[in-house]
Amino acid sequence: MDSSMHPYRSVLYIPGSKERGLEKARDLPTDAIIFDLEDAVAPDAKAAARATLVEALRQGGYGYRYKIVRINALTTEWGLEDARALRDAGADAILLPKVNTPSDIDNLSDVIGTDLPVWTMMETPVSVFNAREIAAHRQVTGLVAGTNDLIKDLGCRVRADRMPLWASLQMIVMAARAARIVAVDGVYNRFRDGDGLKFECEQGRDLGFDGKTLIHPAQLEIANTAFAPTNSEIELAGRQIAAYEESRASGQGIAVVDGQIVENLHVVSAQRILAKAQAIREMAAE
Repeated sequence: MDSSMHPYRSVLYIPGSKERGLEKARDLPTDAIIFDLEDAVAPDAKAAARATLVEALRQGGYGYRYKIVRINALTTEWGLEDARALRDAGADAILLPKVNTPSDIDNLSDVIGTDLPVWTMMETPVSVFNAREIAAHRQVTGLVAGTNDLIKDLGCRVRADRMPLWASLQMIVMAARAARIVAVDGVYNRFRDGDGLKFECEQGRDLGFDGKTLIHPAQLEIANTAFAPTNSEIELAGRQIAAYEESRASGQGIAVVDGQIVENLHVVSAQRILAKAQAIREMAAE
């Protein structure tokens, strides 16, 4: 599969300290994994978790799952050692927390080099204001909304519709789209509330996110379904492309499908839908 077409419907956090969780993750139907050395690991367990994670990554076996490691912030006593230990361990990307400006990423590059992709947590008001510049950094390939931290810093209320976060979420998506990189929505904390998760996934999808970060394997099916093209979307995309190609062959610049005009921009969106559906099928076959 073309790595640029890899889906990110589900991005599951796995504590780097939990050997059983690291083993189980090899068989979970998640598009990507964030191996977490930051919030999920207690201070006195961070050094051991780092060694445990390095060993798990070197053993491999994670198949198509995109492997992201969230290290501790470089301003902490663990961040530099995390970066040094993980730069050659086999991760596909490093996720840097507490990013506020592109210079934070430059500091990480000084440790890991410039070849390993970097994802960034967008979890402060400053990071959201600087989202365009962060996303445009040459090494950044993904943005992750840190909604819990944003809520804390904004001092906003927690609402089911997430209205207080709309501006921040939209700025993160716009920055990612401007830079043509991945944007992943924040976590849903009530992991047993399937209806609430479904609502947030569909909201995130409608805002333009590629997928959602998750905190429990029970959330995977809902996220995978919400961020995948539906059968009706796939069928319509195929008909739009066929109709447009037929109209072009007859010298026309537009086509009509189900009473709606189809132009080149609609064809681009339709092709994207079909490519994503194909990538999902390929992953399911592995």
